[in-house]
Amino acid sequence: MKALTTIAYSGAIGLVALGVAMAMTNPSQAEYEDYATQRLTEYLKGDVCQKTGNFLENLIKSQCDNLVDQTIPQIRDILARSTQKQDFVIFSVYRTDLKLSSWIPLYKFETVGAFDNFYTYSAKKQ
Repeated sequence: MKALTTIAYSGAIGLVALGVAMAMTNPSQAEYEDYATQRLTEYLKGDVCQKTGNFLENLIKSQCDNLVDQTIPQIRDILARSTQKQDFVIFSVYRTDLKLSSWIPLYKFETVGAFDNFYTYSAKKQ
């Protein structure tokens, strides 16, 4: 009986310690904006800049990375305005509805922030 009580107390202490660790490492909104900006610029440079048409292909490819780098502050601002955060103390859920213009489709992202990391579990084109 005494061993069972000791195990129960140890488990409870372990859960409390885990909860405190998660609460202390729950990333902030600013950290999410850094993460989302980095991911979006990587996507733009890796996919969008590399998939251009025939005529302007060389011109666009050579300038596209520079253009993306120059617009990072604007990208971060758009992401900040289009993101809602739900804070659950030990983790957070970020929902971003990215709509740049009427002729570009809406993208929806859902990301969990925990342990100083982000895990995007849903990315949908609407």
